[in-house]
Amino acid sequence: MVAGRGTALRKWWHGGMMARFWESGPGGAGGAGTGGAAGAGTGAAAAAAPAAWLLNLGHREYTAVWQLQKRLVSERQRDLIPDLLILVEHPHVITLGRGARAAQNVLAPGDMPIFEIERGGDVTYHGPGQLVGYPVLKLEGAERDLHRYLRGLEECLIRALKSYGITGERRPGLTGVWAAGRKLASIGVAVRRWVTLHGFALNVSTDLARFQAIHPCGLEASLMGSIKSLTGRAPPIPEVGREVALRFGEVFGRALAPAPSELWELDRALALDPSGPQPGKVDP
Repeated sequence: MVAGRGTALRKWWHGGMMARFWESGPGGAGGAGTGGAAGAGTGAAAAAAPAAWLLNLGHREYTAVWQLQKRLVSERQRDLIPDLLILVEHPHVITLGRGARAAQNVLAPGDMPIFEIERGGDVTYHGPGQLVGYPVLKLEGAERDLHRYLRGLEECLIRALKSYGITGERRPGLTGVWAAGRKLASIGVAVRRWVTLHGFALNVSTDLARFQAIHPCGLEASLMGSIKSLTGRAPPIPEVGREVALRFGEVFGRALAPAPSELWELDRALALDPSGPQPGKVDP
């Protein structure tokens, strides 16, 4: 971490905030009910849910959040911080996963920056009107099953979509969430020493025309959809974020509470760091 901030953050966590998380319980500010991978927990099971942080960044450039994820993954690997969920909305950006054809699926990016990143999957687009989630989870025991983890992310989003009258579904062989024949959410992850990074992108009121710049996840752009395109309503991103965070806590059995102010300081420092990764160029 940035010199000084990492030390302060560790002191904050190990100096008693975890105990205060337990005292406030899983229904405290910023987070909610918990359960296992199969569903929401109640009673003793919910009370035993491990504490986790919720960091809602609002609008942030892709590079700063990418750097933040990697710093936090390193901290989580050493058990210096708890699990956390980052929620964010990015400006227009294209990312390339490790899929063999990812670069070939970039068609006409225009002035959108392109980043080659370490997640699995193909090419995708992030932009305004899209809720992006980056869980930094240390998978333990039975959680160390990447198929289970991916299905868990899908389940979070399927449950969240029900609140907007949308019946989300899975498609065999195609990771993500679909509804009414349209893909509403894309998922691409990486794991480092059983700590996760990258995550999911849910189209809320996204400008779907932006997907014409690529073959999203190797698919035709016309297959992409959003909450707005299916319901005619564009719920605010913070509202959708709260719903997704609630379902995330249920599915993964984490008791979410707001992240400490030190994380905000680190986020601001990384946003101003000129040494961060720079976009590349892909010739369509």
